[in-house]
Amino acid sequence: YIFNNGYFKNTIYSIFYQIESNSGNNRRSPAMGIQSPTASISRYRVEGNLEKPMIETVRRGLKSNTIEDIDKDSVETSVGWTSFHQPYQPNFEGPSFIFGTFFVFSLRIDKKTVPPKLLHKHLMLASAKRLADTGQRYLSRSEKQVLKEQVASRLMQRMPATPHVHELIWNPEGAALSFFTSLKAANEELETLFVRSFGVSLIRLFPYTTAEFS
Repeated sequence: YIFNNGYFKNTIYSIFYQIESNSGNNRRSPAMGIQSPTASISRYRVEGNLEKPMIETVRRGLKSNTIEDIDKDSVETSVGWTSFHQPYQPNFEGPSFIFGTFFVFSLRIDKKTVPPKLLHKHLMLASAKRLADTGQRYLSRSEKQVLKEQVASRLMQRMPATPHVHELIWNPEGAALSFFTSLKAANEELETLFVRSFGVSLIRLFPYTTAEFS
């Protein structure tokens, strides 16, 4: 879907204006997707009933699935919720994610990638050291594989993660959610994490599903 509906666009802008007005000194510019006159978004219907009290159910889901930092870990990917105001310092205490009748927060996906040439360089150095230490003439296939995994793990631990932040607006009264990206991988992560966090599922709205629920 393209973000070109006038009423919907004005509603979204009013929500984000309220967010910015209440954000204090740590102000953040509106989402890049919001700024674009033809922003690409994904729209969902929320299927199921939230456990009551609704706000505490959402808060519990957000806190239990908050993004985990992996900058000092060898993990390649981390997926979780984060705050709209402070995407790199998530905090879901108080009414931070509540704006009128909407819930506003973000999905953050952190990824680490070791450049192939960097891996090759360190693997060659490690192989040479192993041969020198052991006096072997060559390494077996299994030894090479183990050494490659060890080198990759060490490099991964030293690499900073690249964050990808995708904002969302959830209207629980209308059972509707807008997710500000159309990337397939991000939408799949959203759908999986959403049901695990809140016990309700998402149905993505394409033309045929929109007609079904209209």
